Amino acid sequence: MNPKENPFAPGAGTQPPQLAGRTAIVTDAEVAIARARRGLGKSLLLLGLRGVGKTVLLNRLAEVARSEGCLALTLEATEAQRLPEMLVPPLRAALFQLSRTERAADRANRALAVLRSFAAAFKVKLGDVEVGLKPEPGTADSGNLEFDLTALLETIAEAARAEQRALVLLIDELQFLGSGDLAALIVATHRLGQKNLPFLFIGAGLPQLAALAGEAKSYAERLFDYPDVGPLTADAAREAIRAPLTRATLEIRDEALAHIVGQTAGYPYFLQEWGYQTWNAAAGSPITLGDAKLATMAALQRLDSSFFKVRGDRLTPRERDYVNAMASLGPGPHRSGEIAAAMAQKVSTVAPLRDALIKKGMLYSPRHGETAFTVPMFDEYLKRSTPAQAPKRKGKR
Repeated sequence: MNPKENPFAPGAGTQPPQLAGRTAIVTDAEVAIARARRGLGKSLLLLGLRGVGKTVLLNRLAEVARSEGCLALTLEATEAQRLPEMLVPPLRAALFQLSRTERAADRANRALAVLRSFAAAFKVKLGDVEVGLKPEPGTADSGNLEFDLTALLETIAEAARAEQRALVLLIDELQFLGSGDLAALIVATHRLGQKNLPFLFIGAGLPQLAALAGEAKSYAERLFDYPDVGPLTADAAREAIRAPLTRATLEIRDEALAHIVGQTAGYPYFLQEWGYQTWNAAAGSPITLGDAKLATMAALQRLDSSFFKVRGDRLTPRERDYVNAMASLGPGPHRSGEIAAAMAQKVSTVAPLRDALIKKGMLYSPRHGETAFTVPMFDEYLKRSTPAQAPKRKGKR
């Protein structure tokens, strides 16, 4: 079929043609966003593996927030950037937007002055600001991030309230924030909630984010809801494939659909990749099992050269040994002792490798002492991509 008309969209955070299986999460978030305008919304952290659509959901919730009239700021955390550096530019843009409205102008200009103080305290370049705007001494300029971030967000939320709007902050890849930055964000969210200010925080990250939040501040478990963004059910996975085809007046055989669902295990990113390749492989309607099998070969080839390879290339040789040992044991999760035994090493010897891989976002610990991949089907990729070692030749007797 014509690849130019292919509706499927495999990509990082790309909106799929059918957002299947996420109605409950979106509905609950819509309620929280609507309540945030009255200072009553409960913040949430979306947790899930790679490829389950956390970024897609985060972008969808940003659209919901904007449709509700909120100031929605969407950011992505990185290992190389501190939280103040991330926040200052979008907060500045939001405040300029508020400063152009009559009801919020005075409070927005004061918040801009506080933002200048905050930026100076954390050595963040603010850029060109209108002449005459001076920092506000004594507010958000102590250099203590927990204290200053709270003061800054309070002044911005007060400006948003003057315009009868809410500030909704959405941050992806939240597990990459340093512990101090994460703690400051949790403290600020807690404090603004206590004051019933119109503010909501929505974060997204790998499964270890819940533990990281709890370690940063013990009350985090009560402060947030933690929706689990997992693989789709079989019915939702079928919908993700069938619905776009139906809109294109195409049919797909049940056995072809079952093959795609089985190969992808319901992971949304993989469903988009298989749907994309199936469309391109099919000559027309109905799409057959043969088309789906051709798509499997094309999908695995593309995933191996991009989605999986990019992550594998980040590993050091020793880290590669660790994940190869994990892959040899199967999909997981696996006990640390089992992995060490597969490497013929002591647990204490390989523990630093495990810690480094968790920090890189390659692994997580579902339960104490267990380790699993954050990338679905990564064990299968490692088996495909790691050359089998030739058996040792026996010496002559």
